[in-house]
Amino acid sequence: MSQLPFPKRLFLTWENVDKLIDILIPQFEREYNAMVIITRGGVIPGGLLAEALNIQHILTAAVDFPAENSRNKSLFEWPDFIQFPPDEALARRITLIVDDVWGSGRTITAVKNRVAAAGAFPDTCVLHYNPYRTMFNKMKPDYYAEVTDARIIYPWEISRGTDKMRINDLF
Repeated sequence: MSQLPFPKRLFLTWENVDKLIDILIPQFEREYNAMVIITRGGVIPGGLLAEALNIQHILTAAVDFPAENSRNKSLFEWPDFIQFPPDEALARRITLIVDDVWGSGRTITAVKNRVAAAGAFPDTCVLHYNPYRTMFNKMKPDYYAEVTDARIIYPWEISRGTDKMRINDLF
């Protein structure tokens, strides 16, 4: 088994995720009338938050950094927005951008900048913030439930028979 680039791993249960959502909800300083969920990691936390906050205008963004998958890895490549809402769906909306984790911060920052360019008022939210991997020394998520340096394994990442990660592969 190849070694992961993280010093430790943290396996979460659905109960752990519920507690993280409960930590986030009282932090919000304003009401949101839109949400942009970053695929794939933000889909489940975004859905849980949208339900709890009664946000009905839910959009998705899919972002790819090609250099991450090539031999010439560069952290300063421009992202490809595979899927992104049209500007008119975002304009003048107070928008919560949701992902599961802030690692380097590149994806959520790229989405936040594009949402702001569309005329929205964005804030960022993640379940886990890793200040040790971030590329942005003076930036962090507006809202986060926990700070960690661990590789988080969320319950939706564990195989139910067909997914990429099987529980037996983790130990």
